Amino acid sequence: MTSQMPDSPDLPDLPEPPADAVERSTDGSVEPSTEPSTQPSTAATTQRCGLVAIVGRPNVGKSTLLNALVGQKISITSKKAQTTRHRITGIRTLGNNQFIFVDTPGFQTKHGTALNRTLNRTVLSSLSDVDVVLFLVEAGRFDLADAKVLSLLQDPGMEGKPVILVANKLDALARRQDVLPWLRSMQERHSFAEYVPMTARKHADVERLYGIVAPYLPQQGWLHEEDALTDRSDRFLASEIVREKLFRLTGDELPYTSTVVIDQFEEPAAEQSNGRRIRIAASIVVERDAHKGIIIGEGGQTLKRIGSEARQDLEHLLDAKVYLELFVKVRSGWADDEAHLRSYGYD
Repeated sequence: MTSQMPDSPDLPDLPEPPADAVERSTDGSVEPSTEPSTQPSTAATTQRCGLVAIVGRPNVGKSTLLNALVGQKISITSKKAQTTRHRITGIRTLGNNQFIFVDTPGFQTKHGTALNRTLNRTVLSSLSDVDVVLFLVEAGRFDLADAKVLSLLQDPGMEGKPVILVANKLDALARRQDVLPWLRSMQERHSFAEYVPMTARKHADVERLYGIVAPYLPQQGWLHEEDALTDRSDRFLASEIVREKLFRLTGDELPYTSTVVIDQFEEPAAEQSNGRRIRIAASIVVERDAHKGIIIGEGGQTLKRIGSEARQDLEHLLDAKVYLELFVKVRSGWADDEAHLRSYGYD
């Protein structure tokens, strides 16, 4: 169990790790442990592949970390809670290791709607079949919402599954030395396999995290092609990009009970010289007429901007010319209606 402190001055060590901890150098690479290790060999000729869940309370930076790990924006981000609503899988293959990262919704504790119950079921189901868990918290902070997520990781069904504490937003601390007493307090809460203070937006920290996670992946063949980035369809990614712009451009005015449904996703046959072209029609679904007015905006300017920014991102993501048409529909009570949730893709 080692604390990885990037770019730090000399600091006192944390308490001694258990004998089966994986010892590492400061750059995140694996070094032989002086004590017997329960981790399998990392022979260069052996492929490793495993599922790595990213869990934490809402707005702790899970989607930002996933995008940084994959090297491509596949999970949307915003300051609004409940931005991530589905299990998003990001894939990164480095050397002989294939990491399959699973971004989960933030575990919900405030609202009792059918939507929130569905999101929490997604979190629980994601934990049941992964090989490693990244428990994401803000460095120096641990509140009731964090504690409720940690309690999921202490379920008997999680016994023996390595949980790595990722203390994100290290750069937000005034003094990095302040993180050490906090890390010691975290040791008392759970027997974490590793402690990793980092900043998800820093490339060096992300590279370090790969080295820490790799030894915990099972030795087995890869489950995806080497250049795969996600198992989600272009249609799904399109709905997520539109929803991101919706939340970013309406701010706190729009309640979280809004979603995006793709009505049409067509890629007509085109001459090779014209490149790839995609036509997308999407419906933004809200619960009240007042919400519809917020999205459309004065003279339709807000909806126009949502469409313009979403189209630009989609063209970059899909490497195609995109024609995007948006509609706004009112469906009262959809977020607490199981049938509506299923029809909108919430399992």
